[in-house]
Amino acid sequence: MNKIAEFIKTNRKEAGLTQEEFAIRSGLGLRFVRELEQGKETVRMDKVNEALAMFGMEAVPGRRMIDGG
Repeated sequence: MNKIAEFIKTNRKEAGLTQEEFAIRSGLGLRFVRELEQGKETVRMDKVNEALAMFGMEAVPGRRMIDGG
Protein backbone atom coordinates (compact mmCIF):
# COMPACT_ATOMS: atom_id res chain seq x y z
CA MET A 1 0.00 0.00 0.00
CA ASN A 2 1.45 3.39 -0.86
CA LYS A 3 2.05 6.05 1.77
CA ILE A 4 -0.85 8.31 0.73
CA ALA A 5 -3.30 5.40 0.80
CA GLU A 6 -2.04 4.35 4.20
CA PHE A 7 -2.22 7.94 5.52
CA ILE A 8 -5.80 8.46 4.32
CA LYS A 9 -7.04 5.13 5.67
CA THR A 10 -5.34 5.52 9.05
CA ASN A 11 -6.50 9.11 9.57
CA ARG A 12 -10.03 8.39 8.35
CA LYS A 13 -10.32 5.57 10.89
CA GLU A 14 -8.81 7.71 13.66
CA ALA A 15 -11.43 10.36 12.85
CA GLY A 16 -14.11 7.70 13.31
CA LEU A 17 -15.35 7.95 9.73
CA THR A 18 -16.50 5.16 7.45
CA GLN A 19 -15.41 5.34 3.83
CA GLU A 20 -18.91 6.54 2.95
CA GLU A 21 -18.87 9.29 5.59
CA PHE A 22 -15.41 10.40 4.47
CA ALA A 23 -16.55 10.50 0.84
CA ILE A 24 -19.54 12.68 1.72
CA ARG A 25 -17.56 15.09 3.91
CA SER A 26 -14.72 15.43 1.41
CA GLY A 27 -17.03 15.79 -1.60
CA LEU A 28 -15.49 12.74 -3.26
CA GLY A 29 -17.14 9.63 -4.62
CA LEU A 30 -17.20 6.46 -2.53
CA ARG A 31 -15.61 4.51 -5.39
CA PHE A 32 -12.72 6.99 -5.51
CA VAL A 33 -12.15 6.74 -1.75
CA ARG A 34 -12.11 2.94 -1.94
CA GLU A 35 -9.67 2.94 -4.86
CA LEU A 36 -7.46 5.52 -3.14
CA GLU A 37 -7.25 3.46 0.05
CA GLN A 38 -6.45 0.35 -1.99
CA GLY A 39 -3.46 2.18 -3.49
CA LYS A 40 -4.70 2.39 -7.08
CA GLU A 41 -1.92 4.13 -8.98
CA THR A 42 -4.07 5.87 -11.59
CA VAL A 43 -6.13 8.09 -9.30
CA ARG A 44 -6.35 11.80 -10.15
CA MET A 45 -4.00 13.95 -8.10
CA ASP A 46 -6.49 16.80 -7.78
CA LYS A 47 -8.86 14.40 -6.05
CA VAL A 48 -6.06 12.96 -3.95
CA ASN A 49 -5.37 16.49 -2.72
CA GLU A 50 -9.06 16.98 -1.91
CA ALA A 51 -8.87 13.88 0.28
CA LEU A 52 -5.60 14.98 1.90
CA ALA A 53 -7.05 18.45 2.55
CA MET A 54 -9.42 16.84 5.05
CA PHE A 55 -6.34 16.36 7.26
CA GLY A 56 -4.58 19.62 6.41
CA MET A 57 -2.16 17.92 4.00
CA GLU A 58 -1.28 18.19 0.31
CA ALA A 59 0.71 16.01 -2.11
CA VAL A 60 3.41 17.93 -3.95
CA PRO A 61 5.77 16.92 -6.75
CA GLY A 62 9.19 15.79 -5.69
CA ARG A 63 11.95 13.35 -6.40
CA ARG A 64 11.45 9.76 -5.41
CA MET A 65 13.66 8.59 -2.62
CA ILE A 66 15.59 5.45 -3.42
CA ASP A 67 16.07 2.95 -0.60
CA GLY A 68 19.52 3.15 0.88
CA GLY A 69 20.42 6.59 -0.22
